[in-house]
Amino acid sequence: MIGDSQVRADAAGIATIELIDERGETGLGFCQILFTAIPDEEELIRVFEEEAWPGLLGRTPASVALRVTRPRGGNARRMILPFEEAIQHAVWDLFAKQSGLPLWRMLGAERDRVGVYASGLDFHLSDHAFSELFGRAAERGFRGFKIKVGHPDVERDLHRLDLLAKTVGRSAPVMVDANEAWTAQETVAALRLFERAGHSIYWVEDPIPRDDFDGLRMLRSLGLTRVNSGEYLDLSGKRKLLEAKACDMLNVHGQVSDVMRAGWLAGEHNVEVTLGNSFLEIGVNMALALPGVRWLEYSFQNFDHLVEQPFEIADGTICAHHVPGHGLTLSAHAREHCRQPRLLAEAPPAVPVA
Repeated sequence: MIGDSQVRADAAGIATIELIDERGETGLGFCQILFTAIPDEEELIRVFEEEAWPGLLGRTPASVALRVTRPRGGNARRMILPFEEAIQHAVWDLFAKQSGLPLWRMLGAERDRVGVYASGLDFHLSDHAFSELFGRAAERGFRGFKIKVGHPDVERDLHRLDLLAKTVGRSAPVMVDANEAWTAQETVAALRLFERAGHSIYWVEDPIPRDDFDGLRMLRSLGLTRVNSGEYLDLSGKRKLLEAKACDMLNVHGQVSDVMRAGWLAGEHNVEVTLGNSFLEIGVNMALALPGVRWLEYSFQNFDHLVEQPFEIADGTICAHHVPGHGLTLSAHAREHCRQPRLLAEAPPAVPVA
């Protein structure tokens, strides 16, 4: 079970997209549906053919990856199913393969590894499961740890920090993520409580609603910790966040093109970028390419069996693959054993937290 102060998910529906060029080269992307039941395979195909395929058929991967589209208008809307990120990953994968380069190198990176922190998605875990999760993470050499906070009783958040310190020690950076559960004043009170209890917080992530730029700017001015925000904002919102000088760190993840554009904007404002969750850590390619990125989030979501060779994590870093493309290929096991055209449609959907 994964979740935060706002949501909980007990099951994930995953669809894969493979785009194939005229030479038979394949680009791979994953579509993840957490909070509603995934449709039958037939419906997935119908929606893809109706909404996504007309914009891909006959085009080169480069022209799709690099195109600039109208940012607003009646025809600029989300697809019925969240194919956008999967398409971006598949298109960029294919683009890099056609160029004969690893995606991270094609995006301009020179290093091939970056620091990785352990993110528990742990809000609904028992204390025992919480300690086991982070204990295993410490044994694997993760260099930082992020826990979910934002409980109605802030003492419970403090208890979790005490438990984390008992489990992993106090030498590594500790981050907290409230998922917009607090007001600005509640954030100040919580951070001061944590500090009095001896906890040094490396960053507080999304403590208040995403568009409360005044509140975020106030928190930043107090200097209690770094303010990490932007996860829930689109590219336009991230630009406004940066212009408001309302974050110390800009959180990006997901679509390759938008991540690189957001990284450019952050560089213009001299703001550090952090890479949040991306499916099977595909985001390592962008993390390596953006200057100054020190962290990639890893959340133990147990999808490694879906690909032939997951990215290696060792000594607190994650290493990119030195093969053309983003580095992931669908496994023979997934093709043979994981296809469930209808079963997942009957799975109980995840529920929001009251």
